[in-house]
Parts: sequence; structure tokens; C-alpha cells
Amino acid sequence: RSNKVVVMDLIYWKDMERTGMVLTGLVVGLLSLFQLSIISVVSTLSLAIMCVTISVRIYYKLLHVLQLGDGVHPFQSNLELDISLSGEEAQHYMQKAIVLSCSAVDTIRNLIFVGNLFNSLKFLLLMFLVTFLGNLCNGLTVLIIGMMSNNFFFPFSYDKVDSCFIAVQAHIDNIKDFLHRLTQGGGPAPDPTPGGAKPKAH
Repeated sequence: RSNKVVVMDLIYWKDMERTGMVLTGLVVGLLSLFQLSIISVVSTLSLAIMCVTISVRIYYKLLHVLQLGDGVHPFQSNLELDISLSGEEAQHYMQKAIVLSCSAVDTIRNLIFVGNLFNSLKFLLLMFLVTFLGNLCNGLTVLIIGMMSNNFFFPFSYDKVDSCFIAVQAHIDNIKDFLHRLTQGGGPAPDPTPGGAKPKAH
């Protein structure tokens, strides 16, 4: 599987256990940055991960020597994970990043140099509100809150969210149809079957 598919699976909670583990690890890492430097956090996490992986590798190797295991590498699936990008994919992502960067710079330039007075005033108000947010907490706190919200309050598939939105939209359409028929004289609801219902013979 490509790295893009794996990332999308994490984002859309295709594998809830793996996504929960990844997001929990990210939250713990961000919380550690409050007390330690990024160098200490990265080195400590690397040491912890290496201790676990090496211990598991030695354990499986020992089982194979004692003929209690088949000798399969415990992290073979991780080693075979495709994280490479083809030339076309790399060029596509690079072009997309350049386009997004230029678009962002152009938008900020128009806001700062008052290309549109109304938009610049809205941006000024937003920055004024952000100053209050900055007095309450820093960017790392906001990032941690966002990660924890995604981890603990949305641990379900986004497909379920789509189905909920479809159900809500269906109810809204029914209400609109009812109000429309009410304003038109309260006639009977249209038959949902294709072609409508056949008239009854008298």
C-alpha cells in the first residue's frame, strides 16, 4: 500500500485502533514539549521505540533458534510498506505545494496592502481576536486541544458522518416538500414509485 493510502486511512479512521494509537502518541509528544526541548523529546521517543523493536526482534529470533517459531520477521509488514514516490507523484505534489504557497502569499499580500477594504477589515478583526487567544494560550496548546478533540470525541468512521448527513438532508427535503405542498393547497404527497401510482378502477 502506498503512503498516501495509509495517511488517508489514518485521517478517515479506517482503522480505529491504529488511528487512536497514532493520535495518542502525537498528543503525548506535544504534551512533552511543554517540559522538554524538541531534541530531548525526539531522542527519548527514538530510544523507547528502539528498545521495544529490538527486544521483539531478539525474542522472535530466539523462538526461531529454539524451533518454537517460524522465523518470520515481526515487522515485515512495516518494512514492506511502500513510502516511496514516483517521479510524477513527486512532481505533482511539488507543483501543488508551490501553487498553494503562491496563492497564500497573494492572499496575504492583498489583505495587508488593502486590495479589498472589506476583506482587510475582516482580517484586522480576526487578528485582533487572535491576540486575545494568544493571551489565553499558545499555539502548541491549541494544537493539543485539536488533537485531543479528534482523538477522544470523534473516534468513528467518517463514512458514518456522511450517512448521518444524508439522513438529515433527507429529513430536510421531506420538510421542504411538506411545506411546499402546504402552500400549494395541501395536496397528497407524490407517489415515490417510478411513474406514480396507477389510478384505481371504479
